[in-house]
Amino acid sequence: MRPRLSLRLNLTQRLALVFAGLLLLCSGASAWLQVRSSRMHEQEVVQGLSRDLAAHIAAQAPLMDERGPMPGAVRRLFGQLMAVNPSVEVYLLDNDGRVVEHAAPQGHLVREHVDLDPVRRFLAHAPLPITGDDPRSPARKVFSAAPLRVGDRDAGFVYVVLLGEAHDRLAGLDATGNALRAALWSIAIVALLCLAAGLMAFGLITRPLRHLAEAVRRHDIDDATATALLVDERSPDAATRDEIAVLRAAFSQMATRIGEQWRRLSRQDEQRREMVTTISHDLRTPLSSLHGYLETLLLKDGQLDAAQRRRYLEIAIEQSTAVGGLARSLFELARLEQGFVEPQMETFQLTDLVQDVFQKFELVAAQRQVVLSARFDEPVPPVEADLGLIERVLTNLLDNALRHTPPGGQVQVALERISSEPPASVRVTLADTGPGIDPARRADLFQRPFNVDGARRGGGLGLRIVHRILALHGAEIRLLEAQGAVFEFALRQAPAAGRATSSPPAPPPEAPTS
Repeated sequence: MRPRLSLRLNLTQRLALVFAGLLLLCSGASAWLQVRSSRMHEQEVVQGLSRDLAAHIAAQAPLMDERGPMPGAVRRLFGQLMAVNPSVEVYLLDNDGRVVEHAAPQGHLVREHVDLDPVRRFLAHAPLPITGDDPRSPARKVFSAAPLRVGDRDAGFVYVVLLGEAHDRLAGLDATGNALRAALWSIAIVALLCLAAGLMAFGLITRPLRHLAEAVRRHDIDDATATALLVDERSPDAATRDEIAVLRAAFSQMATRIGEQWRRLSRQDEQRREMVTTISHDLRTPLSSLHGYLETLLLKDGQLDAAQRRRYLEIAIEQSTAVGGLARSLFELARLEQGFVEPQMETFQLTDLVQDVFQKFELVAAQRQVVLSARFDEPVPPVEADLGLIERVLTNLLDNALRHTPPGGQVQVALERISSEPPASVRVTLADTGPGIDPARRADLFQRPFNVDGARRGGGLGLRIVHRILALHGAEIRLLEAQGAVFEFALRQAPAAGRATSSPPAPPPEAPTS
């Protein structure tokens, strides 16, 4: 098969072709109207000047008597008139419009009957020009007409064709006069000037579109901000009707937004890879230890006494527990970040929850020689939140504080009612006397843990889970500037809690420092 050629034109060329076609069509219509109006004007002038010609002929010359037309007189008079003005043709019609006398050469008549309706409109002084039948031509011509009376009766009509056969022959030699030619030339020149101006205008109008198309073609998703700078960054006025300016501004905003989203996705992808690396490292340590102790038990089972065997098993169980806890934290964080967790709101007392969490950590605190203490306002109103999720928040924060507080230190939880700013809430503050948080890690403490250039960034999985749970409650956790690590967040007070007057339970006993 032969390849099919396709003519590919850009927008400017297509607009130019459409404009040229419309201009040619309009020019042709204008020329046709010019010719038509010129002819109608000529007919109107000629018919207006010769309106009374037929009436003058009927009044001045005897053309009929009681016996009918007078052939000799009619032909003689008609011949004299046509000699003076060769463009006129005179006819004598009866009352039915039939041609009864004329001065035309033999065989020149193409019709012997004239439609009388235009004649009656002419006699009724209808607006000019009025065209009627020409006995010598199929075309319709302007005429002059007058009734012819013999005695007291209507004998017929004097019918004068004003632009007759001689005029048609002369007009055929030069179809358009000088004035008409000048008008047509002027139309052609104006059309060419309009075409040139239109092409220039289309070039100027489509130049921003070409610039925008070039920016789209050169768009680089890795440097979308630079691409946006290729487009005019000035935002169009709200009342502007310049669609190109609106499109340009929209593309600039879209390019900037795509760049930001691409960088955010790239950053998240990098953090995800770093997180996988970090988690793999965190899993490798307890798994290696677990594998080593189990292998030792397998290879040296006969050489170990009961105490050594028990010690190795306890270490293996401890490492297995660490691996299980890490796996659970990863699963919980994934569910939180994927939106699979919906908080089930209920009303409860934070004081009771703090005591329950303290009881879970009493033995751990005693082993680490850390004192757990609580400080409550009087009274502490109930809050509205998900009890299980908030327990998870306090558990993670206490576990983190105990692991970073040296022996002899203290971990304190404080509950304080806040009613100065709506909505009323309860502030929870958890402080420890440990070394605190490295200032370099404070900014991204609650982000995903990952490594950058060998340095650990972000907090642990527990802090990330705390941040996500509180975000589900519309709350935000903050790290305060203080000695040690001080975390603070607020939970919304239950709707009917403003009228609660019950006194808080006694704070939990301090854990022994052994």
